[in-house]
Amino acid sequence: MVNGNDLEEGSAVTLDFQKLISIDNENQVIPCAVQNIDSGEVILVAYVNAQALARSIEIRSAVFWSTSRNELWEKGKTSGETFELLEVRVNCEQNSLLYLVRPNARGICHTKNTAGAPRNCYYRRLDFPTGELVNLDP
Repeated sequence: MVNGNDLEEGSAVTLDFQKLISIDNENQVIPCAVQNIDSGEVILVAYVNAQALARSIEIRSAVFWSTSRNELWEKGKTSGETFELLEVRVNCEQNSLLYLVRPNARGICHTKNTAGAPRNCYYRRLDFPTGELVNLDP
């Protein structure tokens, strides 16, 4: 098993292809991509159940279902790194969502760069020649 720091900061690719198998099916979640409406950048992918979607619409801020804690997760409630929910889109098969948001901070990830600033969740890219991850926001 990879420790959290190696997983979040390391250069080795250790993708979790078992994630969907491990999700609690009682909560009936679907994936939700979160996109910055101003930059077009995809900043997060999370899971939403019916309760999370209803709460998101009610408060106009992103709420997800935490698959690790099995509870509602209001993004930024403890960190302050929130974003305004501007639009919800549904894909053709109605099995995933896209939240268009405006972040209220530079980044939204629970990880921080070396300057201590939050970053977006997609801060590493896969280097094709080496097969390693390259940190774009160290």
